Amino acid sequence: MSDEKKIGTYICKGCGIGDRINTSQMATIAERECKSNVTKEHDFLCSAEGVKMIQDDIDNDGVNHVAIVACSRRAKTEAFNLENVAITRGNIREGVLWVRPDTDEAQETTQEMAEDYTRMAVFEVGAMNIPQTSGQSEGRKNLLVVGGGVSGMTAAVEAAKAGYASTLVEKTGSLGGAAAKAWKRIPEHTPYADPEDTGVAELIAAVEASDKIEVHLNSTITKTSGAPGRFSADITTESGSTTTENFGAIIQTSGYTEYDANQLPHLGYGKSKNVVTQAELDAMALEANGGPIKNADGKEVQSVVFIQCAGQRSEEEGHLPYCSGHCCLTSIKQAMYFKDNNPDIDTTVMFSDLRTPGAGGEDFYRSGQDKGVIFTKGIASEVTDSGGGCTVKFKDLILDEETTADADLVVLATGQVANAGVDIDEVPQDEPGQWEVSVDSILNMDYRQGKDVPQLRHGFNDSHFICFPYETRRTGIYAAGPVRRPMDMLQAKEDATGAALKAIQAAENADLGRAAHPRSGDLSFPSFRKEGCTQCKRCTVECPFGAIDEDEERYPLFNEARCRRCGTCMGACPVRVISFENYSVDTVGNQIKNVEMPDEFDEKPRILVLACENDAYPALDMAAMKGNEYSAFARVIPIRCLGSTNLIWVTDALNSGYDGVVLMGCQKGENYQCHFVKGSEIANVRMSKVDDTLQSLSLEPERVATYEVAITDIERAPQLINDMAETIEKIGMSPFKF
Repeated sequence: MSDEKKIGTYICKGCGIGDRINTSQMATIAERECKSNVTKEHDFLCSAEGVKMIQDDIDNDGVNHVAIVACSRRAKTEAFNLENVAITRGNIREGVLWVRPDTDEAQETTQEMAEDYTRMAVFEVGAMNIPQTSGQSEGRKNLLVVGGGVSGMTAAVEAAKAGYASTLVEKTGSLGGAAAKAWKRIPEHTPYADPEDTGVAELIAAVEASDKIEVHLNSTITKTSGAPGRFSADITTESGSTTTENFGAIIQTSGYTEYDANQLPHLGYGKSKNVVTQAELDAMALEANGGPIKNADGKEVQSVVFIQCAGQRSEEEGHLPYCSGHCCLTSIKQAMYFKDNNPDIDTTVMFSDLRTPGAGGEDFYRSGQDKGVIFTKGIASEVTDSGGGCTVKFKDLILDEETTADADLVVLATGQVANAGVDIDEVPQDEPGQWEVSVDSILNMDYRQGKDVPQLRHGFNDSHFICFPYETRRTGIYAAGPVRRPMDMLQAKEDATGAALKAIQAAENADLGRAAHPRSGDLSFPSFRKEGCTQCKRCTVECPFGAIDEDEERYPLFNEARCRRCGTCMGACPVRVISFENYSVDTVGNQIKNVEMPDEFDEKPRILVLACENDAYPALDMAAMKGNEYSAFARVIPIRCLGSTNLIWVTDALNSGYDGVVLMGCQKGENYQCHFVKGSEIANVRMSKVDDTLQSLSLEPERVATYEVAITDIERAPQLINDMAETIEKIGMSPFKF
């Protein structure tokens, strides 16, 4: 492949562009100002003829850098899916035509916008290189599944059905996890009327029958290294013998531990032998094998009270602040153990809020009512032993009075605590070359950023249910089941199936050198100029995905397959030595610097808008589709993530004469919507320091604004641009205009 860059600029006149914009003038600018080697216009560039025209120039004329000046880069992606070239899009349809009024007064500024977006596209692609894979992947496509419960077995079985081998590692001596200790499960099929067999035996049989599943019992993971397509894991048995195997992707299904009911002495646990947890009751039912359940005195239970939210949904110290999701349905299921054996047994479910999620949740609740299960809205304050039984003191929330109830057995719904391993926020990072096995760790990763998958809230593995379900902040490692969030058996199986599919996709992408979600298929990955690196470690620390380690000389060591291509490392680098082949400080900087800058007497300000491509940019596109107008003085540059914003872009913009800068990122914090998890948050920290830059330039702080924008903000996003235009009108043009 030739190293010489040959730029082709292709301008579309379709969708009404040619009726309102002088595309010939744009072509002239591309040729004369931007030095485009090939420049062509077409009536419908996305048509078969238009795409063929571009492909012919690639095949026959050596065009290897393509600037398509037409619609948004979010549109016609399949038509313009050109291979082995560097490519960008200049958005003159949604970004110009559809946000400006079709009037004679607006014609001049509309044309200026289109010409600027032409300049921006051509200069951007000129700073790109054609992405090439690093060749780091070893092409492994088998999976490591850590945890042999329902989630883990389901993941392995589903992967096997898809033709992928897996290794299942279970720390105990048998498969099945918590579900193997239960008598029945919440029903998964219509009519959702009765508890069903757990199905654990069938799953175990499926695992044992598969020639694609290897099982390690009494084993743990004592070291994990590598990246998607080339993970390496040390599997160590109780006796200490260790084998090392290689994998394409990892699924963590390490499950949960039942909340420690010893922290609930006021509810009688540990004081009365007739107070048990839900898990303990299921073990009693399993032992009874369909017969009468007996209490600790050997007496058949004739009355039972289920206390919901025991140590849950509480801000008290040591309690769980969250709902474990399955507990209400589990209590209904367990109440049916008694009712199905003897309809005369008194079963009372005491709740403050009853939650029955899932397709059959409400039907199962109604079935419990039909069987005579009593549901009482109340809050238990104390459980005492009454000699052969218990007395429950509670507040009846319907009658608004304190009362008591006697029972042979009291069952506490205590909730799930994730077996997620160590929290990276609490465990110091390892130094390069130093690594130790942690008994508290699940994966014992040798990553510079910590031994386990990062946690979000309440100790559960971070995995955003909207932006990237199952995916964790460690690329190629997927969480499923109660380690990801509290859930019942059906949800765990669905989770495991999704995680298996994601893991397979990650292994396949890694084999091709492609990025994982959200930039699936991107071949670029970060590189750096070693001679300019100051070894500040900011890229290592700030990378949301643990994609950067350090070599023996303490220089950054980039792992292609771990990288999600967000560019946060690029934004973090104070000396600007990190870049991607098709996204760099220069590709964005070239766009910023090559906008035509009117002088102050033209009264045409310029507003730079750096918009996240995942939320803010789509919001602006959809605003354009609705005809929501925004200032003709704005120039919008889509960026991969606000976290990739390097402060030099803001400084250069202000020095170049821009009058205002608007940054649009995603919601940050615990309820983040950032596709790159921490990017928006990190950018906000960086931008909090921009006031110093503005002060050094003697500029007003109002000239730079950072906002959180959701993809649904189709009214608000353009208004934020207009707000900046109004601000500039009030405070005046930038003194840096020439």
